[in-house]
Amino acid sequence: MPISNPRITGHAFLAELYEDDYFPGRVVDRGRAILVRLCERIEAESPADLPTLYALTHAATEEFNALEAEFEAAGSEIETVAREEIGGDFWVIARAYGFEDAEPEELIAPREW
Repeated sequence: MPISNPRITGHAFLAELYEDDYFPGRVVDRGRAILVRLCERIEAESPADLPTLYALTHAATEEFNALEAEFEAAGSEIETVAREEIGGDFWVIARAYGFEDAEPEELIAPREW
């Protein structure tokens, strides 16, 4: 299902990571895919409240937790710049779908990075 939210279709996920050679593009692509799938799930499931949104964002965060090993295998890691960029994109997604009152840290609460 293609994303229909114009605030999302016009957003470049993980832009800073793509600009920095420290982060391997093929692994960043996988991170971008996680965020796109999150948006697709939000559009398909239309969460009605924050707990339901958090369940979706937590599942996506768990996917990023698993992706950490791929960053490490490629000589990189999810460090400060990456954490801020990933967390920022989760916040962009929450706001784009009308959850302005979402807590940025709660969106990614199960993170291990």
